[in-house]
Amino acid sequence: QVQLVESGGGLVQAGGSLRLSCVVSGTISRDNIVRWYRQSPGKQHEVVAAITGSGSPDYAGFAKGRFTISRDNAKNTVYLQMNNLRPDDTAVYYCNLFPTNDWGQGTQVTVSS
Repeated sequence: QVQLVESGGGLVQAGGSLRLSCVVSGTISRDNIVRWYRQSPGKQHEVVAAITGSGSPDYAGFAKGRFTISRDNAKNTVYLQMNNLRPDDTAVYYCNLFPTNDWGQGTQVTVSS
């Protein structure tokens, strides 16, 4: 059974940076896509970024230019570098493995103004 564990969240001031990590137990296949989602109170979860097994990234519009997704297959880890954070980035961030649809427990990111 695959498990995903996120870490790296925290409290940061607007304009600051955080790097989230998602460690996947077991082997990440090159067929797997790893996605970062986020969910704010009262809102539906939304995709933040995704990365294919070969390392091709894709970003939601709000993340382009500020966030960078990367993966280290040797460490079974996917990272989300978030720069120039804004208060509306405050959310619980989750990683998800496609196509198995496994989820982590999430990590809280809070950006103060």
